[in-house]
Amino acid sequence: MRIDRRLAIKWIITAGAGAVILGGRSLGAPDGAPGREAYPAHGYGTDPDVMKPYKPGDYWPLVLSDAERGTAAVLCDIVIPADSRSPGASSVGVVDFVDEWVSAPYPGNVNDRPRVVDGLAWLDAESTKRFGMPFTGASQEQRIAICEDISADAPEDSALSHASRFFRLFRDLVARGYYTTPVGMKEIGYVGNVPLAAFEGPPADLIARLGLADEVKG
Repeated sequence: MRIDRRLAIKWIITAGAGAVILGGRSLGAPDGAPGREAYPAHGYGTDPDVMKPYKPGDYWPLVLSDAERGTAAVLCDIVIPADSRSPGASSVGVVDFVDEWVSAPYPGNVNDRPRVVDGLAWLDAESTKRFGMPFTGASQEQRIAICEDISADAPEDSALSHASRFFRLFRDLVARGYYTTPVGMKEIGYVGNVPLAAFEGPPADLIARLGLADEVKG
C-alpha cells in the first residue's frame, strides 16, 4: 500500500517536530572507522507546499528501492503487528513515512539515512547467513529471532551493537509514524483539537491536587 505523497511529506514534517535523533556511527562501521557516507545535501530551500498537487520529481527523490521497501514493510509489521483491534504498521502507510523520512534533505534525516539503508541491508545479509534467504523470505520465527538479538540496548554479542542502534532508530520511526495516523491516534485514545458542546473545565481532582481550588472559585 502506498499513501499519497503529499500526506506522507506532511506526516514527516509533523512527526519531525518531536524527533529524537539517536547518536552513533553508521551501521556496519567498526568503532573508530568512518561509516557509510550519507547522501549529500546541498541545501533544500523552503519546506514543500503540501497543498500543491504532486508531480513526479517534485519535492525530493525517494531513496529506498523496492527491495528495501519490502524489507522495511516486514520489519514495520514486526514492530507493530496487526491484532484484533488495529491493522499492522505497513498497512497504514508507515513504510511511506520511513521512506520520506530517510529521503528528506533536513540535517537530522540525512544523518538517519545511512543507518536505515545500511540496517536494511544488514538484515538481508544476516538472514542469508543464518537461514540461506533474505529477510523477506525467512519465516516469521526466523525474522523475530534476528530482531530479538538486536532489540536490546546492549546486545549480548557486542558485534551486533551497530545493528542494535539501527533497530532502535527504526522502531522509533515506526512508532512515530504509526501513532500519528488516525488509526494509531484512535488506538491510544488521543482526541486532539475537536470542538466540545460545552467546556466544563479541568477535572475537580486535578484542581485539588494542584491546590488551585480557591483560584478557580475566585
